[in-house]
Amino acid sequence: AQVEESGGGLVQVGGSLRLSCAISGLNLNNYGVGWFRQAPEKEREGVSCIRTKDGATYHSDSVKGRFTISGDNANASVVHLQMNNIRPEDTADYYCAAYPFADVERMCVLKWGKYWGRGTQVTVYS
Repeated sequence: AQVEESGGGLVQVGGSLRLSCAISGLNLNNYGVGWFRQAPEKEREGVSCIRTKDGATYHSDSVKGRFTISGDNANASVVHLQMNNIRPEDTADYYCAAYPFADVERMCVLKWGKYWGRGTQVTVYS
């Protein structure tokens, strides 16, 4: 399986950004997909996770109401993270991961991932 993130970059405080995760070689009906981030000198954090089979989602308290994870309507192998009202503390490397038969909350909180991408960087400036 391959996991590839895209969409990172520079974004102003209060702005929006959409990250995309393309996963090949897996039937995502059997997997949860999550977005995780790691800022310099901080632990990796589970941000948002989704079980595309039934649409169940989980968002961490730090992004709830601002970020939305969703499956792509046209491509079942792609998951997006829509980031709105971005804050300086959202600066981090963002990673996408897939985990089989995932409880989405546990996947995010316990940072479960079997297949990981290499990450995409998000830098917030004021």
